[in-house]
Amino acid sequence: MLLRMSSLFLRTLRDDPADAEVPSHKLLVRAGYVRRVAPGVYSWLPLGKAVLENVTRVVRDEMNRMGAQEVLFPALLPRDYYERTNRWTEYGDALFRLKDRKGADYLLGPTHEEMFTDMVKGEYSSYKDYPVTLYQIQTKYRDEARPRAGILRGREFVMKDSYSFDLDDDGLKRSYEQHRETYIRLFDRLGIDYKICFAMSGAMGGSASEEFLAPCETGEDTFVACRSCGYAANAEAVTTPAPPARELDGLPALKVLDTPDTPTIESLVSYVNEHYGLGITAAQTLKNVVVKVAMPGSDKKETLVIGVPGDREVDFKRLEAALSPGEPEIFEAADFAANLGLVRGYIGPQVLADLGIRYLVDPRVVTGTSWVTGANQPGRHAADVVAGRDFHPDGTIEAAEVRAGDECPRCSSPLFMDRGIEIGHIFQLGRKYADAAGLDALGPDAKPIRVTMGSYGVGVSRAVAVIAEQRHDELGLVWPREVAPADVHIVGTGKENQIEVALGLADELERRGLRVLVDDRPGVSPGVKFKDAELLGMPTIVVIGRGLAQGVVELRDRATGAKQEIPLGEAAGIVAEACRS
Repeated sequence: MLLRMSSLFLRTLRDDPADAEVPSHKLLVRAGYVRRVAPGVYSWLPLGKAVLENVTRVVRDEMNRMGAQEVLFPALLPRDYYERTNRWTEYGDALFRLKDRKGADYLLGPTHEEMFTDMVKGEYSSYKDYPVTLYQIQTKYRDEARPRAGILRGREFVMKDSYSFDLDDDGLKRSYEQHRETYIRLFDRLGIDYKICFAMSGAMGGSASEEFLAPCETGEDTFVACRSCGYAANAEAVTTPAPPARELDGLPALKVLDTPDTPTIESLVSYVNEHYGLGITAAQTLKNVVVKVAMPGSDKKETLVIGVPGDREVDFKRLEAALSPGEPEIFEAADFAANLGLVRGYIGPQVLADLGIRYLVDPRVVTGTSWVTGANQPGRHAADVVAGRDFHPDGTIEAAEVRAGDECPRCSSPLFMDRGIEIGHIFQLGRKYADAAGLDALGPDAKPIRVTMGSYGVGVSRAVAVIAEQRHDELGLVWPREVAPADVHIVGTGKENQIEVALGLADELERRGLRVLVDDRPGVSPGVKFKDAELLGMPTIVVIGRGLAQGVVELRDRATGAKQEIPLGEAAGIVAEACRS
């Protein structure tokens, strides 16, 4: 493949776009790879489409290698399929909903579990047909409330989604591990640095779930990792080690304290230590946060109280994940006015059962632990409030913020934290969608076997942005060879016969099977051509410049910055070898 910049549909920009916040967005727009059409919607220009197709090729190669078979579903889907699983409602405002001219409801597909399940049900009936894995690479649509960061978080994006269908849970585990190994291979080929993290299943349902996260300062996901044992988890999925329960006998009785003007944990700790000599820290207080929980399809909202140690805030993303598909909302002043039993700033768990309010606590709150918490009276708190004696939680919830240095749930070593971008997600779905569709296989005894499923996604267009986030420098993009639009970028500086020599070398390299981009633009200064070569980011650059008079050209490695002069007569062979090493 030979691309000539004199005719290539390309316009590079010297300045960052005004709405760009992250490096990938700035560089992909400046280098002429993508252009914004609307918030969260982008067009792919020739070089950008080449990168997207290269990523797609790698994903397809590895999926085919594992034995998966490719299909393609429509993006425009009827409502009925999503009603069966209640996701027409559960997806909420994230769905693009529309009606046809006859008034029938449709949606633009955000994901296709229902369609895959229905297809398999329509085609397969015997246990002899299984296992099977199907996949597609297709455009998805989600009405993001805040599309941002260019193609990293858009409303329209390309995704690979695959689904395994097995007859039993052991088969599902094998399919899951097979996908896991496939993802490792394909992300390695794409040159992406990643972590495999335990994750929440969320609206997808199912049991085991892992995310492939690309560490990146601009990532929206927070994850923790342990350097000792290798444990890694999305912050939403981190489990808190619970201390052992304690004996209740001999513990001091609950006592109510006057604590005027102490609506915050900080003011409470300061006051009780000064006036009552308790000598406590914020970690020994119990903070109680009230939320309303709305369930999809219901107008009713449940009042729920969450109890966490006072030195921690409630992480709303963790709370949302723990309550999914319920949607928590902050309790407002009007809500407190309508619930007089809840005294704002002084809430304690002692009365919640009598008020009929469900109480979920952090795993650190175990039987026998003693806390300073609200007394449900203005200006008063209670000390020596003991779990299992003075209050009885309705369950535990992972809602407290996770911090660097927290104890690893696997080996107890300190955890460190980082930010990342989700590039892949694998789920053991189980039978949620098979149950909804009635997907059975007739077994050898002529009895039906309910099929079990796995779901596995890769953000194909997102991977382009992630590579740009991880592989760039102050000069521009630095593409890995596997996904670059061209193997080599030849710059003919334009003096004397330099462009003609550049075109001749480009032809020779193309005959050797390389993808070549040649800058043959007349009348463009060498400085502009060099800046464009660095911005566009091909892995190998060849400069046909002043050294031509001495019979040499310059070979540059874009990633390392290494330069060397090579004889023009040997250039084709040396460059071809460099591109294949």
